[in-house]
Amino acid sequence: MELSLQSVIGAQTLAAFEAPAPVARGLPAAAYMSETFFALENERIFARAWVFAGFAHELARPGDAVPVTVAGRPVLLVRGTDGGIGAFHNVCRHRCLKLVDAPGNVGRSIRCPYHSWTYGLDGALRAAPYFGGREPRAAPPGFDRAQHGLVPVRSAVWHDWIFLNLDGSAPPFEEFTAPLRSRLGGFDLSRVQHLATIDFGEVAANWKLLMENFIEPYHVQFVHSRTTDQPLADHYTVNEPGCLGCAVDISREARTPDVLSEDSRYLTLFPNFAFGLYLPDQIGVHLDTPLAPGRTLQRRAIYSLDPAPDGAGRAERLAALWREVHREDHAICERLQQGRASDVAAGGGVLSPVWEDSVRNFQNLVIERLR
Repeated sequence: MELSLQSVIGAQTLAAFEAPAPVARGLPAAAYMSETFFALENERIFARAWVFAGFAHELARPGDAVPVTVAGRPVLLVRGTDGGIGAFHNVCRHRCLKLVDAPGNVGRSIRCPYHSWTYGLDGALRAAPYFGGREPRAAPPGFDRAQHGLVPVRSAVWHDWIFLNLDGSAPPFEEFTAPLRSRLGGFDLSRVQHLATIDFGEVAANWKLLMENFIEPYHVQFVHSRTTDQPLADHYTVNEPGCLGCAVDISREARTPDVLSEDSRYLTLFPNFAFGLYLPDQIGVHLDTPLAPGRTLQRRAIYSLDPAPDGAGRAERLAALWREVHREDHAICERLQQGRASDVAAGGGVLSPVWEDSVRNFQNLVIERLR
């Protein structure tokens, strides 16, 4: 029997969340703790949407391959001989073995370590040795190699960012990114140059808590008082269809280039693309990969539009700054996750109608997609 949203979190709890009120409720605890809710998210959100999955600069040469996880499924990103990046289900067509389990260069082909079925970088099956008998090229009657190549996954590359759509039903990619591009006001992303990547590993929190924390400014002056100086009064939330987040306008105050500068924007594309623009020339992009209800893999790439002469030194300083900022956020998000084990959290808490309206809209998107 197909699961319904009401059966997972309860009809009464869902009604309470959706009830109009001056101060809205947040998502119930089950949305962050339940294995069934997480499975529903994989099925109805991550398998059907454009999902942020990887960084193009990590596939610099033909044969470079990076395994990723989308909606709980293994997917393989590959740089082809034509210079393009393709995506395939990371599964051999013979016995369904996961083909590549670590990033690296596979050379000119992808070989299954189990029975040596071999695929080209374009996914075509090149060899199935001894499959039909004692001779290396023997094939069973009627077996057509052309019908047994790797199964492709719909993909798109936007600057350095790779997006996947597993079921092929998401809107055109240009339509998906249009709200964020519009919010950037023609900002020239073609100049983006990668400076550093920070691998945080697993964070013991639900993916939604990391995204919600990113798009609300309410916590900044309290959680990040040691690492940033951004009064709450300088912030505003962003609630545009397809683009949620927050921003800060502190143009009346001087800032050094390596610290959050005169106009910072924290913008997202649902479900998991988090984009930070810190003028005059710094960009940060978060990759949040849900692994389980209480586990999320997080990475951050740092970019510059105009690297300083001491590029290496600047990259190190920025990486050190953002490690500390994320450390503060992770500690809070993990405690948010822990708090949801309490019966008090069953009702979801409450949201500020001023500073957390972007969070409310994000949560509404989750519920809409799960229906």
